[in-house]
Amino acid sequence: MLAYVCYHVSLLWMMFCGFQPDTAVHHADTAHVAPAIRLYTPYTKISVHPGQSITYNIDVTNNSKVTQRVDLWLSGLSTAWNYSLKSGSWDIQQIAVLPGQKESVTLQLTVPLRINKGTYRFYLHAGHSTALPLTVIVAERGIYKTAFTTDQPNLEGAANSTFTFNTTLQNATADTQLYALNAEVPPGWDIAFKANGYKQVASILVSPNSTQNLTIEVHPPDQVPAGKYRIPVMASSGSTGAALDLEVVITGNYGMNLSTPSGLLSTDVTAGSEKTLKLTVTNTGSADLKKINFTSSTPTNWDVSFDPKTIDELPAGKTTEVKAIIKADKHAIAGDYLVTIRANTTETSAKADFRVTVKTPMIWGWIGIFIILIALASIYYLFRKYGRR
Repeated sequence: MLAYVCYHVSLLWMMFCGFQPDTAVHHADTAHVAPAIRLYTPYTKISVHPGQSITYNIDVTNNSKVTQRVDLWLSGLSTAWNYSLKSGSWDIQQIAVLPGQKESVTLQLTVPLRINKGTYRFYLHAGHSTALPLTVIVAERGIYKTAFTTDQPNLEGAANSTFTFNTTLQNATADTQLYALNAEVPPGWDIAFKANGYKQVASILVSPNSTQNLTIEVHPPDQVPAGKYRIPVMASSGSTGAALDLEVVITGNYGMNLSTPSGLLSTDVTAGSEKTLKLTVTNTGSADLKKINFTSSTPTNWDVSFDPKTIDELPAGKTTEVKAIIKADKHAIAGDYLVTIRANTTETSAKADFRVTVKTPMIWGWIGIFIILIALASIYYLFRKYGRR
C-alpha cells in the first residue's frame, strides 16, 4: 500500500512540475523515427518552357531493417503531361530496396505544348507513406502552332544581287508536320527555298516540337527599278501554318558598255610601234559606278596601257573617254591579231574585242623596191653585155 501511494504521489508531483513521463517518451521516440523509405532529388523546383522535357534523378533509400518493396506513381498532374519512370533502360512501376541501401530511378517528364503559364505542383509516391513534392514553373503560355521567323527580314542591294535570308521554321505542335513552302514575288523574280544550306526544296518535314533552318534566296531581274519590294513567304500544312514578310530594297541596277566613239572595233598598227585608241565607257545602269579599272588580253610580247588607268566615278547614264595605247611586238609578222580590253568594277564589267592588223615598217617596203631595181639593172646589164652573142 505504501509503495502504491508513493508511486501516485510521484506521478502527481511530475504532473505538477509539467512532466508527462509516458506520453513525453512516446512522442520523443516517434518524432525521431525515420520513415522506412526516403525519396531524394536535388532539384525540386524547375522553370521550363512548354514542350520541354525534364529529367529527375531520384534516390530511393531504405531506412528500415527489412527489404522494402514499394509501388511508384505520380499524382497532381493532368493526363496532358507525359512521364515515365525508369531504372536503367527499364520502365518500372515498383522497386525493391535492401535494408540500409538505396536504388536510383529516373523520372522523365514532358511539359505539354498546350499549357497556360503558371506553377504546377505534383508528387512522386513510394508506397502509401512517402511522397516527394516537386514543382514545375511554366515560364510562358504554350502556343501549339507554327512559327516562321528570321533575325534579318530586310536586305538591301543592287538589282543583280542575290538576297539571302536565314529563317527558322518551328513546329510547336505534338504532331509531325509536312509544310508546303510558297512565296508571292513580283513578275520576273525568282525565289528558292533551301534546307541544310544547299538542297532546294518545295516542302519540308518537321518533327513535333522541333525546328528546321531554311535559307531563302531571292533573285530580282537585272533591270528592276530601285525601290522597296515586300515578299510574303508561307509554310503551311493541313492543320497549321505561318507566314513571314521579307523585304528587299533595290538601290539600282548596274550596267556598263565599252566601245569607241565610232563603234568601230578594228585598227591597224606597225610591228614594234604604238597605236592610240579612243574608248568610250558608258554607265548603262541606274546606279553610279565607282573605281572602274581596265585590263587587257593581248598576243605574246604585246602591251596595252591606259590613260587614265582608273575612273573614280561615272554617274548613271553618263559616258566618258579613255585612251588605250596598243604596242605591237617588233617581231610581229603581218596579219590580223585579237586584243581584248575589259572595264571592271565591283558590281559589273564590260569588254570589247578589237581586230588589230599588223603592217610591216615602210623601210622594208623601200628595201624591197631597191632590191627589185637592182635585179632589173642586173638583167639589163647582162642583156647588154651578152645579148648580141
